[in-house]
Amino acid sequence: MTLELLIYFILLALLSEVVGTVGGFGSSMLFVPIAGYFLDFHSVLGVTAIYHLSSNVSKIYFFREGFNKKLVINMGISSVLFVILGAFLNKYISSKLLEFFLAIFLVILSILLLIFRNKRLAPTTLNAVLGGSFSGFVAGLLGTGGAIRGVILASYGLKNNIFIATSALIDLGIDASRSVVYSLNGFVHKDDLYLIPILLIVSFTGTFIGKKIVNLLTEKQFQTTVLFLILITGMVSLYKTFP
Repeated sequence: MTLELLIYFILLALLSEVVGTVGGFGSSMLFVPIAGYFLDFHSVLGVTAIYHLSSNVSKIYFFREGFNKKLVINMGISSVLFVILGAFLNKYISSKLLEFFLAIFLVILSILLLIFRNKRLAPTTLNAVLGGSFSGFVAGLLGTGGAIRGVILASYGLKNNIFIATSALIDLGIDASRSVVYSLNGFVHKDDLYLIPILLIVSFTGTFIGKKIVNLLTEKQFQTTVLFLILITGMVSLYKTFP
């Protein structure tokens, strides 16, 4: 990667981290499709999983006021189990097809969340377990499942800081698990490891900026903006998959 491309990559990663922190979806919703312009899809998954470990640690640090223990257990266990399954299956599906699925997923999910953003799921244990399973599986297969987890967490009416800390703690288990599977799949390449310390700095910087923004905007204002940004990203990614 040339110096110019690296600078663009860092700036876009920073944008993803800020947006992911404030929107409550996690940075991978934007980072995975954006990084696809710089790296092949499997390399993106490997880098994202390792990068997200530091991203989640930074969120837990900056939003350490508390988290919902019951949700961490109910969603976390099912998320970890199914992210391993999704990451394992990823190896047997073509990267081009996965990129197409990711683009479709981003477009459909962002549209649904925009249309039904005032709707809330029932805050039940069953929904937490099923939501954790689905978000984990999608995260392992496509590289991002934070929006699904966000929909479930939103139903509990958590305060912003607790929402972000709870989501980050669950995501930490997801990323630690899929990092191992992606490494075994051969998705983590030595040539890309120099990006990890850079992204570590980006994650803490982006989370710090994100926390400042959380205190300035309402959750609804920012999440609407985020969803439109994700929709545009998905549409551009979809266009990119066609020859």
